[in-house]
Amino acid sequence: MKRRKVSSSWFRVKRVPVRTALGLLVVVLLAGCSSTTPLSTASVAPLNVLPKGAARVYPVPPKDTKPCNATASEAPPSVMPAAGQMPSGSYMAEILRRGYIKVGVTDSTYLWGYHDPGTGNLVGFDIDILRQVAQAIFGSSDSKYFRQVIVSNDDRVNAVKSGKVDILAETMTINCERRKSIDFSTVYYLAGQTILVPDNSSIASKQDLGGKRVCAEKGSTSLYQLVEPGMPKGIKVWQALNNSDCLVMLQQNQVDAISTDDAILLGLEQQDPNTHLVDSPTFHSEPYGLAISKAHPQFTSFVNGVLARVRTDGTWAELYDHWLLPYLPPGSTTPAPPLACYVGSPCPG
Repeated sequence: MKRRKVSSSWFRVKRVPVRTALGLLVVVLLAGCSSTTPLSTASVAPLNVLPKGAARVYPVPPKDTKPCNATASEAPPSVMPAAGQMPSGSYMAEILRRGYIKVGVTDSTYLWGYHDPGTGNLVGFDIDILRQVAQAIFGSSDSKYFRQVIVSNDDRVNAVKSGKVDILAETMTINCERRKSIDFSTVYYLAGQTILVPDNSSIASKQDLGGKRVCAEKGSTSLYQLVEPGMPKGIKVWQALNNSDCLVMLQQNQVDAISTDDAILLGLEQQDPNTHLVDSPTFHSEPYGLAISKAHPQFTSFVNGVLARVRTDGTWAELYDHWLLPYLPPGSTTPAPPLACYVGSPCPG
């Protein structure tokens, strides 16, 4: 069932003393008796306030001076340790001894990481992928082993580097620029950048974005890819603190389109039935990885072992069927999970 964001405006009514009000009423009535000139009225435009942090920006794409094999990650261990029996001295053993894993998540991306309106719990594809890691360490993903830390899109790299979280899943694209600061698991989902527009929009492809106001999330790869070579000139780029705020801006006619990963836009489309994804090929590959500190390569290897199991035992397909397939066009089928690529092997993208 589609969900729709509804915004509301609140206002304060100023009280007028009773005597003053009666006096004004008499004056108006007398004026009405002495003149046939109709009273003039003034139209007031509705409030149209930008979401907090939203701004027009002029992004410059980062230039990778040293191309990297971005999606290559540490190979899994030859034998995965049993739950509750992590190798001595490993970061997994440290997490086990602590008694819980700190996972970085978002609470504002429908279908991937958001609060279930019925329970208030954080749920989504990314949440369930992280639960697989907790299950592999503790033998359970019960909440006492699973500490969720809300991390803003713009703070994801820092949260991983600083140790604020042990691992992070927030529809985060693997690229060479980010690999300079943090490590990633193998690709667990392959998305592609596209466009969401109102149903009455004439925008039908990326070439129609020239001169249009387009919103993307702060700190996202989508923001910079709107000004890459091959994109039309004159796009007026706006950023918001999260994609939900981009949707609010679209609903208030403050932007003409939202451009980010199709996986994210699918959720926004469900929140507003008066929007649709542009029926055009995606224009930039967005491979998602679990973000992990460079200080813990053994943990990255372990996580890749978890993902290898998730791909082969049907778990990945179950997550896709639950979180994404019901919202895709009729006739859509479950794809194969993205292939893993390990250090020392050539990888696509």
